[in-house]
Amino acid sequence: MDCSFSGILAAADLLAAQMREQDEREARGEPPVDEAAGEVRITPAELCYSLQETVFAMLVEITERAMAHVGSGQVLVVGGVGCNERLQAMMGYMAAERGGSVYATDERFCIDNGIMIAHAGLLAFETGFQTPLAESTCTQRFRTDEVHVQWRD
Repeated sequence: MDCSFSGILAAADLLAAQMREQDEREARGEPPVDEAAGEVRITPAELCYSLQETVFAMLVEITERAMAHVGSGQVLVVGGVGCNERLQAMMGYMAAERGGSVYATDERFCIDNGIMIAHAGLLAFETGFQTPLAESTCTQRFRTDEVHVQWRD
């Protein structure tokens, strides 16, 4: 359920460069698009909307797969992107279709995933799990299906 957006972002960069070229041609008094070559005019708003919808659809699909994997009917949308109401709505539609629900944290807590990390730490602490600071490490690329979560047993 890992995802990478490097390909789609590279494509968006290429389209943005094409838009700049079209603007430069138009500024020189030339036709901005070559319709005979199948070129179309894309606005920045169209590019941003398309990028957002595509990436959010990917996130919703991955989340639905994760819900099925762990047998959950609930989704918590967090992180900086969690402030986006369109993402919250898309997640809500998907969760409702599965008979589930979606929750979003208050904007104050959507700056990064700090709330998620703090809550996981609290759950671990409440079950007696402690790691001395000298022995603690941080691995950013843990896969959710490879990490033992003691407080869920």
